[in-house]
Amino acid sequence: MAGGWSRDGAVNEQIEASIADELQRMQARRGVARPSRTHCADCEEPIPEARRIASPGVTLCIDCQTERDGQAVRRGGINRRGSKDSQLK
Repeated sequence: MAGGWSRDGAVNEQIEASIADELQRMQARRGVARPSRTHCADCEEPIPEARRIASPGVTLCIDCQTERDGQAVRRGGINRRGSKDSQLK
């Protein structure tokens, strides 16, 4: 049952189209893998062959990647001026 001017099933068709687009985007992204580096981009240590096979396109050794993953990612704050809650107070 559709509401407004849309026909029955329009919402489901839109959801299915969105899912199909996302799957196509993910499959295209997976196919475009860069070649892995043999040595780390940061410390120039050799990257083990098992890591290069497991993660195509890898550029960092395990130690450098672990260090980078542990760093906090800076993100923007919440825009309180645009929220409805701040306008009601």
